[in-house]
Amino acid sequence: MNLLAIESSCDDTGAAVVTDGREVRSNVVASQVPEHILYGGVVPEIASRRHCENISGVCKKALADADISLNQIDAIAVTAAPGLIGALLVGVNFAKGLSYSHNIPLVPVHHLRGHVASNYISNPDLEPPFLALVVSGGHTHLVNVKDYTTYEVIGRTRDDAAGEAMDKAARMLGLPYPGGLNMDKACVNGDAKKYQFPFPRVDGSEFDFSFSGMKTAAINLVHNKQQKGEPLDIENIGASYIKSVVKVLCAKSEKAMERYTTQRFVLAGGVSANSVLRREMAALCKKHSVKLYMPELRYCGDNAAMIGAQGYYEYQKGHIADINLNAYATMDIDIDFAR
Repeated sequence: MNLLAIESSCDDTGAAVVTDGREVRSNVVASQVPEHILYGGVVPEIASRRHCENISGVCKKALADADISLNQIDAIAVTAAPGLIGALLVGVNFAKGLSYSHNIPLVPVHHLRGHVASNYISNPDLEPPFLALVVSGGHTHLVNVKDYTTYEVIGRTRDDAAGEAMDKAARMLGLPYPGGLNMDKACVNGDAKKYQFPFPRVDGSEFDFSFSGMKTAAINLVHNKQQKGEPLDIENIGASYIKSVVKVLCAKSEKAMERYTTQRFVLAGGVSANSVLRREMAALCKKHSVKLYMPELRYCGDNAAMIGAQGYYEYQKGHIADINLNAYATMDIDIDFAR
């Protein structure tokens, strides 16, 4: 079964052709990072306009790279939630037009389910059930994945997501967008024990996350040094901050491993590319004799291949949409789109 997949939830316009949920025949991404660097982050209006300009071209290239015609596509999968609403609407409406004009089934896909599904591409032996930690700029979730389309949220962030907390701290240190990625690169040799940041706890919710206090502590540290005229110790502050964020992610994940009997643990989302998180999570899973699955680095960020992978399983479950499909800026990962 061949799916044409479309992803436009933030600032990357993606299209891919995926066969049977596992084989990526093409994966095209038009990145807007060079433009958004000017503003230190994603500007939603600019992102939406660039999606309008790019989407037709990336879809044509994805079909060409896969050496396949639209007539050979069995379904069209598209990210419909969550994300920047203007950006999502570009992808959803383009997908609806293709679906309607060529009489091809339309499959709405939850963006975070797509991130989890990136592991199906990188790890052909992976099958549910498993526990997953989904970490990105806008989301931090611990999820019990019972089957390909059944998700139980164990824990989630109460405020800032881990990726957002890293991005904002990196910006305070003067590092360019994307902050988390550049902080990981710039601080790889830093002393991660030099600075201490608070370990946040959420009363009554042992699996929930909170990163706002840690982010505030980093901002206050930077401001204090600036007010005293002291040079910013970028490498060591960054390394210490990353270690603190990862410590929280691993601690909550370890609690979940102990509470839920699992033999498989999945790491997913843009922050899954972080070198410290990958290293520490590997050590944690080894400690508990749990097999760790991580996406290849090229599938960690937003891409359409992961949407095609999850779209295949949504289609098998009968999660088909019609011309009335809408986009949603927010939606829980455990909710199916209306059929």
